[in-house]
Amino acid sequence: MPDRSPVALVTGGAKRLGRHLAEQLAEGGFHVVINYRSSEDAATELADAICARAGTARSIQADISDKHEVAAMFRSVLEQEGHLDLLVNNVGNYQPGPVRELSPEAWDECIGSNLSGAYYCCYEALAMLEESGGQIINIGYAGLELNAAHPEAAAYQVSKVGLLSLTRSLAAALAPRVRVNMVSPGQLEDSIDLPEDVEASIPLGRAGTHQDVASAVTYLLGARYVTGVNLDVAGGYRLDGGAP
Repeated sequence: MPDRSPVALVTGGAKRLGRHLAEQLAEGGFHVVINYRSSEDAATELADAICARAGTARSIQADISDKHEVAAMFRSVLEQEGHLDLLVNNVGNYQPGPVRELSPEAWDECIGSNLSGAYYCCYEALAMLEESGGQIINIGYAGLELNAAHPEAAAYQVSKVGLLSLTRSLAAALAPRVRVNMVSPGQLEDSIDLPEDVEASIPLGRAGTHQDVASAVTYLLGARYVTGVNLDVAGGYRLDGGAP
């Protein structure tokens, strides 16, 4: 890998949206570090596929809810890649269910991966990002600005609202050297709670695709005068403020 190749780390990058983001970043010239917790085979296969298409990538295991594993992951990046230009906090632990059935253990797991884990990654990446003048892009979910109740996914909502606040706090604190933004997908084609009547639920009449989200990420990468924003990529989903 050439010394000046930009380096991106994508958390939860082995499958679904994370995989697509990793592939698009590689196509855009990034060397991609694909973080995974337990999907070793998928992460290894993805890294191999990127390399087969003349890109560069490697996979790395870390449970981002564990601050010690996160610290070790970023030490590895510093040792092997030598720098970091982009951190994508993509992990989204989403297990919907009635709030009355939300256990303390499930709460801790969701907050730990979606919010604390993102903070741990930002903390460990900061020195490298400040040196490179890099970026952080956090992945949220549509409707955060509306503060609508989400009784079937309380822990998830709290984690992503917290991540939005973290995004803005970091954007203000790290400017002008590091830009920090959020992309918030709505209902995607592979969402686990996709409405039965998509055309009626989403004003633009279809579910979103991974490419829709990746295009928003690409925009932010080049938007040098944009920081601290939350960009909904949702086709108008939840514009009325209602819960999913």
